[in-house]
Amino acid sequence: MTEPRPPDSLQKLERRFFDRDPALVARELIGATLLRVTDSGMRLGGRITETEAYLASEDPASHSSRGPTRRNRSMFDRPGTLYVYSIHAKFCMNVATQPEGVGSAVLIRAIEPLWGLDEMRRARGHDDPLRLTRGPAMLCQALGITTRDDGIDLIDCLWLGIHLERDLGQTRTATAARIGVSGRVGIRRGCELPLRYFAADSAHVSRRKSGDIKTKKPAKAGDEP
Repeated sequence: MTEPRPPDSLQKLERRFFDRDPALVARELIGATLLRVTDSGMRLGGRITETEAYLASEDPASHSSRGPTRRNRSMFDRPGTLYVYSIHAKFCMNVATQPEGVGSAVLIRAIEPLWGLDEMRRARGHDDPLRLTRGPAMLCQALGITTRDDGIDLIDCLWLGIHLERDLGQTRTATAARIGVSGRVGIRRGCELPLRYFAADSAHVSRRKSGDIKTKKPAKAGDEP
């Protein structure tokens, strides 16, 4: 059976989308499409279901908190730059936000896999769709993203990007009816900050945090978090 292809109505996000507060960018990325094109022309990806914002100041969990280093320099690059780091021999992908030199980013934690599932299953070694991209390390493994891709400009890159779907002449910034907000997960410092955003009704979310989830309707572009 032929797998579905991404819709032709996808439009790649421009740099100005990322040149904003990371919390706002993280929230508005819920429902956007992450898409990779392989060397053979296969398209892999799906809709973003979970993100976390990492701030340039007063955020002890942010990699930029100690200033630019060789490892985190992409976080200080132009907005829309891919920042990939390794942890425990696995990888996590982020997108730099705000003007160059600021040092903020959004971690893409999970997507709902929609295209290229056979290739994702092969890369992950699992058949269950819920074990393909439900977590930042799973996501990178499924899409073949590593630190070799660190520093890529997602705005100009021909094989990797984030898109919104044009629907009846308007940009659909989020497809989820509800966006959940909670503290960030998988970190020890700054975990209480409400900077994790997720599609509240999606099964393709890495973790649930009982007791501290609230929901809100998708924001309009330009609103403050």
